[in-house]
Amino acid sequence: MHNSSNEIVSVIIVTRGIGGYLFLCLDSLKKQAYNALEIIIIDNTLNPEFCRKAMAEYPEAKLYSSLEALSYCESLNKGIQISKGRYILCLNDDASLGERFIENALAGFGIDDKIGMVSGKVLRKDAITIDSAGLFLSPWRTASERGYGSKDRGQFNKEEYIFGVNGAVAFYRREMLEAIKIESEYFDTDYHFFYEDLDVAWRARLFGWEGYYIPGAVAYHLRGGSVRPGKGVNKPYARRYLNNQLHLDLLKNRYLTLIKNESMADFILRLPFILLYDILAWAYILFFRPSLIIKFFSNLKYFSRALNKRKIIKRMKNEAAS
Repeated sequence: MHNSSNEIVSVIIVTRGIGGYLFLCLDSLKKQAYNALEIIIIDNTLNPEFCRKAMAEYPEAKLYSSLEALSYCESLNKGIQISKGRYILCLNDDASLGERFIENALAGFGIDDKIGMVSGKVLRKDAITIDSAGLFLSPWRTASERGYGSKDRGQFNKEEYIFGVNGAVAFYRREMLEAIKIESEYFDTDYHFFYEDLDVAWRARLFGWEGYYIPGAVAYHLRGGSVRPGKGVNKPYARRYLNNQLHLDLLKNRYLTLIKNESMADFILRLPFILLYDILAWAYILFFRPSLIIKFFSNLKYFSRALNKRKIIKRMKNEAAS
């Protein structure tokens, strides 16, 4: 255990400039009691005026404008690579932090040196509905947000170990990210969007790292604000509101995550659940998104790369154990 009260926390925010969310997110950082912050904005707007406004209103932040729009995972990797903090807080621009979030969440890392991920209680913007009280791995091998869509009645007010952390407000120990990165990638850039948080959590656990939940660290998230604005915000069954490219990412990334991280024994054990989910997912595609079928099977290169990364992970684990 160690005292993290004076450690630099690098906050990495990826933005496309939608809805003015970024400025609300930055306002919440200004209100934090914790002062040792390094704020890094990865700007994918390709809009010089947006960049000038952000720099003028938040001169304390470091803003890096991309010459071409990077994927979400590419943006996070860039932010982590240039950051200096011992702890890394990855924020969606449609998320904001409650007062003392960082200070309270940091206490989770002090519980044990093998805690590499900390989640707070993430609420919707109405401050009543739960968005995530910790990330878990479902029997059908999807990302399961504990408490998702339910009213906060204090049912998740206990500190405890969890599987991983929601990507909208994801707090990591740098030591963990360095230990599990594959070549130069912390987040798999084949993912683009979706499942990147589950992939990191699952890989981290394979290397012996743990996740921890601190309910006193409260954050707020506009579910879908960055990827399905308008009618899709805060709505269930999100795939209805995704464009075809995002839907393709949602489909393929689950398979990539399974290929890279699942053991054969657990795969066989969970196979009935996995098959049931697949039947429902592909039935939806067949009836409502048939054009994705060709696109999916024309991107099989991602699966061969995932198999290669599985071999790398296995080798890394063996080297760490020796």
